[in-house]
Amino acid sequence: MTKKTTGNHTTKFRLKPSELRFILVLGDLLVASIALVISLYVWASGDSWYRFSAEFLKYRAPAWFYLLPLIWIILLVDTYDTRKSANLRQTLRGIGMVFLVSVIAYLVIYFAAEPNSLPRLGVAVFNVTATLLTLLWRLIYIRTFTSVSRQQRVLIVGAGKAGTALVEVISELDPPPFKLIGLIDDDPAKLGTNILGTPILGNHESMAEIIANQGITDLILAISNEMNHGMFQSILTAQEEGINLTTVTETYESLSGRVPIDLLESDWVIRAFLDRAPTSGFYHIAKRLLDLLLGLVGLVALALLFPLIALVILIDSGRPVIFTQKRLGRGGKPYMIYKFRTMKSRSDMEKEALVTATNDPRITGIGKFLRKSHLDELPQIINVLRGEMSLVGPRSERVELVQVFQKEVPFYRARMLVKPGITGWAQIHQPYAETIEETAIKLQYDLYYIEHASIWMDLNILLRTVGSVLGFKGR
Repeated sequence: MTKKTTGNHTTKFRLKPSELRFILVLGDLLVASIALVISLYVWASGDSWYRFSAEFLKYRAPAWFYLLPLIWIILLVDTYDTRKSANLRQTLRGIGMVFLVSVIAYLVIYFAAEPNSLPRLGVAVFNVTATLLTLLWRLIYIRTFTSVSRQQRVLIVGAGKAGTALVEVISELDPPPFKLIGLIDDDPAKLGTNILGTPILGNHESMAEIIANQGITDLILAISNEMNHGMFQSILTAQEEGINLTTVTETYESLSGRVPIDLLESDWVIRAFLDRAPTSGFYHIAKRLLDLLLGLVGLVALALLFPLIALVILIDSGRPVIFTQKRLGRGGKPYMIYKFRTMKSRSDMEKEALVTATNDPRITGIGKFLRKSHLDELPQIINVLRGEMSLVGPRSERVELVQVFQKEVPFYRARMLVKPGITGWAQIHQPYAETIEETAIKLQYDLYYIEHASIWMDLNILLRTVGSVLGFKGR
């Protein structure tokens, strides 16, 4: 009885990934606000005119200084992935990158602005204090998350293809999202075996005993074939006793940010996108307005950088400066994409297979920098303004490659339900794919985006892309 009570309590108070992200943002905003107060106090203590007073806050500190906590939250956006935020190493790396970016950005502004026009001491104290307090808060979060995840004890129902795929995803996560106790399956040949070290403990007849003895709080249904009556009754009984039930697809998507294409039925695209795709007029209008607004900003950047980039390309490898190639857009409609040329000749570009390989000899000297910084993508702003692309969406591909991928990768054509994008959910998670298998993984991310797309998700992707650009993660 005690174990069941513990399970019910854990189930009742479990937090969803969106709720965990809200807690993270709220905590970061709180510590950043504390850092703001500390920085104002230290700054004012050295001010011979006002000291720390209402007059100082009103007249001495510029209005933009009070926006520093919000700017700090925006810089931290890449750390709000709940899988990354639970990992100490990735958390330290993410916060360290934010601190470095904030320092570099301030130094650029400081030396570009008029002398003595920026509060150097105040910003410096904020950066250091916000970094230290954020680290402390994230350590508390990780410790709490790990403690809660241990209380969630999970049993997977089904040890076939779906159950195996889910175990593989869980094994890749550090720390694990919950305590996976084992699997059950009615196939007698599987009893006593294991999947990546996770044991198959029994069948539907022993389910109730396993749940009671192991303190199970959750069942994940991973049965691909028809469920027999005995298994159905055992699952129903478990649910009536307060055990939480989820499907393998829902859990897989939540843990990986991908759609498990190998586990889906042939009519999944129609069913999923009719029910959940962002088809509202408001979404499409807002997305187009965002494309136009940021596209105009990008057009200004392209105009400013084009002469310099064109000059170095001409010096490095001659003409042409711009590379054009036919790609397939929404609904399979062809269009011409524009990029700065990064390979030695057009024939080299046309021979590009799945992706460019690491240290590809076809890439020019300046081409390596343009790819690393993603500046080669900048001319695609023209495609965005013309409506052929969006800022956010699946990566567009050549006609020849689409024909190959459609034969080899299930549901590949579904990527064309939306406009292709300069960046996307797949690009920030797995920027490059060199094989059919890796292309299939990128498709899983693309389908997840299409299924869950929103303006907030687009903004999240754009902000995380900035981090990718600053980190020179291109190739």
